[in-house]
Amino acid sequence: MVATDTWTHSNDSSADSSPWNGGDGFVALLEQARAGDREALGQMLQWYANYLTILASTQLDRRLRKRVSPSDIVQEAMLEAHQDFDDFRGVSQGEFLCWLRTILIHTLHRSFKRNVQVQKRDIRREISLETVNNRMEESGLNWAGLLAGREPSPSTPMRQEEGAIELANQLSTLKPHHREVIVLRVLHGLSFDEIAERMDRKSGAVRMLWLRALESFKASERKT
Repeated sequence: MVATDTWTHSNDSSADSSPWNGGDGFVALLEQARAGDREALGQMLQWYANYLTILASTQLDRRLRKRVSPSDIVQEAMLEAHQDFDDFRGVSQGEFLCWLRTILIHTLHRSFKRNVQVQKRDIRREISLETVNNRMEESGLNWAGLLAGREPSPSTPMRQEEGAIELANQLSTLKPHHREVIVLRVLHGLSFDEIAERMDRKSGAVRMLWLRALESFKASERKT
C-alpha cells in the first residue's frame, strides 16, 4: 500500500530552518555544510525528506512495495547524499534538488535490482532511469494543481520546487489513507475504479475518501 509507513515531517519550527527564504537561507546552509558542518547538511537534507518520499512512493510497484517502503528508499538515498556530499558542485537550490533526485533514482534502481526477482519479465528493462526521472519531474510540476481551484503558478522553477516541497510537507501530516488516495489520484493519475482496486475498497467509498482527503488537506493548509 502506498505511503502507509511513518513519514518524517517537520514541526511548526521547520519554517525557521527552511533553506529557501529567497535563496539566502540555502546559500548559508550550503556554505556551512561545505565548511564541514554536518548538522547544516542534515538540516538541508531533512527539508527535502517528505518531497523525496512522495516521489519514491510514486515509483514502487506492488512487487517492490512488498519488500521495501518509500521511507526505506529515502533513508538509503539520504545516507548516500551524506557520504557523497563532497561530489556536489552546484550552488543553487535547484541544482541541489536535482542532485538529490538523481541519487534517489539510482537508489530506486538498486532496489529493483536487489528485490525484484526476474522471472518472465525484467522490470529493470521496462522502467529505465530516464522514465523514472521523467515521472518525477512531472510529479513535481503537477503539485500546483492538487487542490480544486488552485491554478499552476507561472512563477520561476525555484518557486515551483518550493511549492512542491511545501505541499509534500503538508501531505505528510495527513492520515495514511488520505495521503494514499491523493498520491494515487494526483501523482499516479489513476481513476477511482483503479484506486478502489489498489486500496481494496468500493469505487463509491473511494470517491468519498477522496473528498474527505481534500477537506483534510485544506484544513491542514489553513493551519500553516
